[in-house]
Amino acid sequence: MTRIDFYVLPSDLSRDGDSFACRLAEKAHRAGLRILIAVDDEERGRQLDQLLWSFREDSFLPHDLQAHETGAEIEINCGQDPGQHHGLLINLCSETPGWFSRFERLAEIVVQQPEALARSRERFSLFRDRGYPLQSHRIGGS
Repeated sequence: MTRIDFYVLPSDLSRDGDSFACRLAEKAHRAGLRILIAVDDEERGRQLDQLLWSFREDSFLPHDLQAHETGAEIEINCGQDPGQHHGLLINLCSETPGWFSRFERLAEIVVQQPEALARSRERFSLFRDRGYPLQSHRIGGS
């Protein structure tokens, strides 16, 4: 069964959620996991692609858009089928992809925006009611 982790950030900025997703991907990559980062559309996918190159000067994360079919260890999914991925899904979509349960782990990143908080509460309740193992992590702040 998919383990689901909610990472609650103190920031209300989406870009801080994206930066945290990069750090989380880096940590998971070092642990040997394959990572799929889901975004709503190709424009956001290209933005995240650029951020993965630049979020830290001393870091290299082998990544690509999933549509390029390069088999990169970190792929950015813009709505297509996840293919052979089963490790970690980092969800940056406005909705949780319907195929999330194929993954060993799902990371939901929560920023302090009213709409994002409401969606996260709904997801948490839905996952809890369905019996998924849940953890919530407060990142930074008080």
